[in-house]
Amino acid sequence: MVAKAAEPKRLMEFDNLPEGCIANILSFTTPRDVAALSLVSSSFRSAAQSDLVWDRFLPSDYQSILSENQSQFPNLSSKKDIFLHLCHKPLLVDSGKKSFALEKQYGKKCYMLSARSLSIVWADTPRYWRWISLPDSRFSEVAELVSVCWLEIRGWINTAMLSKDTMYGAYLVYKPSLMGRSYGFEYQPVEVTLGVAGESDPPKRTVYLDSAKPQRQSYHRHIIPRRSRTRYRLMAGVEAPAPLPARSSPEPSVEGRGGSECPKERDDGWWEIELGEFFNKGCEDKEMEMAVYEVKSGDWKGGLVVQGIEIRPKFNPFNSIKSN
Repeated sequence: MVAKAAEPKRLMEFDNLPEGCIANILSFTTPRDVAALSLVSSSFRSAAQSDLVWDRFLPSDYQSILSENQSQFPNLSSKKDIFLHLCHKPLLVDSGKKSFALEKQYGKKCYMLSARSLSIVWADTPRYWRWISLPDSRFSEVAELVSVCWLEIRGWINTAMLSKDTMYGAYLVYKPSLMGRSYGFEYQPVEVTLGVAGESDPPKRTVYLDSAKPQRQSYHRHIIPRRSRTRYRLMAGVEAPAPLPARSSPEPSVEGRGGSECPKERDDGWWEIELGEFFNKGCEDKEMEMAVYEVKSGDWKGGLVVQGIEIRPKFNPFNSIKSN
């Protein structure tokens, strides 16, 4: 009974600390922790609104980022409002070629590279790719894949732009074209890599860009014949490239997809597939290169819309480090 009675007393003594002291303590936690601790008492709730707390959660260079893009950002009075706005409303930077945001739980930096900032083979050849605008994209343009036999997309980001001591993942963000139909990806995996630019052998994985699960349609292979693909391009007003020789190797079966990843649908209605991950120590200035390519099969593929590549934190729930 004595021990149980002592607990409320200790809590009450801690609650009676000056608000500035409580705010200073909260600033050494995380936004997620502050949200939980604000429920402890009125003193904690008041301290949780302090600019002292939220200034610690904002990245050290946030003022320069906002000043360079002031026309997009509303006039907000509190640091908490600035933090939450950057969590929910990505800010277009680099002349609209990238977007910047904060991750809500820990305040880590997130970037998305627009399709225009990527290197896409044949991107400026209308018979292969075309540039369109979509209302649900954060960028003014997205790249629609018309038809290619050589798919290659690359992007780069400097680690100095990101939060230190943080594990990051890179994700291709895309979806089917406006016609609602993609082809050439149903049973054909693509290769993805992520590593330091210039490395001779970055880690490589195979993934699938279509949304079908590996076990789906195991008894029926819905593959668009080469003639249909040509007809699809002609209907879209695109001149069909010369056909390639048929491959001697058989198409991989659906069961052969085991172990390879399929895309996931995001909350914003787009799809994403992970390209890889890396740990950013923050003490090195490195250029990370991400790539998506399918250049071996020779098959034609099309019907996807690429918004960009997103680089965002991945968290180990047992080892989260607060650092911007």
